[in-house]
Amino acid sequence: MVNCLKNASNQFQSMNKFEIIDRILNPGIVAIIRADSSDQLLLLAGALIEGGVTTMEITMTTPNALQVISAANQKFGSRILMGVGSVLDSETCRTAILAGAEFVVTPVTKVDVIRLCNRYGKPIISGAYSPTEALLGYESGADFIKIFPADQLGPNYIKNILAPMPMLRIIPTGGVTVERVASFIDAGCPALAAGSSLVSKETLKNKDWKKITEKAAAYVEAVRTARSGKNLTT
Repeated sequence: MVNCLKNASNQFQSMNKFEIIDRILNPGIVAIIRADSSDQLLLLAGALIEGGVTTMEITMTTPNALQVISAANQKFGSRILMGVGSVLDSETCRTAILAGAEFVVTPVTKVDVIRLCNRYGKPIISGAYSPTEALLGYESGADFIKIFPADQLGPNYIKNILAPMPMLRIIPTGGVTVERVASFIDAGCPALAAGSSLVSKETLKNKDWKKITEKAAAYVEAVRTARSGKNLTT
């Protein structure tokens, strides 16, 4: 099984770590998606790509998540950047990377997962809630810190963390709506992650791909506008 996954992933290992990070930062939206089947995921991925969102995190809570990652890579190739989320241990992390995941996301700070990602040259977005966890993730080698749940903590919390620790690259997750994009960018976030606010269960159930494309485009435009406004005022 591992050999098969490794062979499949080798077809897409053309980017180095810095190039992957650049893809995460531009346009700066990570779509967190959960699907009931690989077929549903492929249609969803196509709709997101059409809207300009090309970086996607498939959570390990998705049925057959690793097969979904491989299938998406096979279909879309370089048009998509597939990562894996909800990773809780290094064994799952390694298997996901061999399946073709280009970056890894954890819900909490897991030092062993961070170290394994560094060994494989893959970006790691390490989950954190407190400033202590955020610093631990950074000092352990995480490329980004995922503040979760962001809807409970908010942009001001992130701004306060960045004041004494400006070296952190924070990606807020949870409750990141289109309307709140600008406030998170202004707080100092280099990228954002959106789940149900981008792809709701109802929209996915109804297979409303056009609506998903429109929402994806709205997110991309919101980030672009917020970054432009921030540049003009700094």
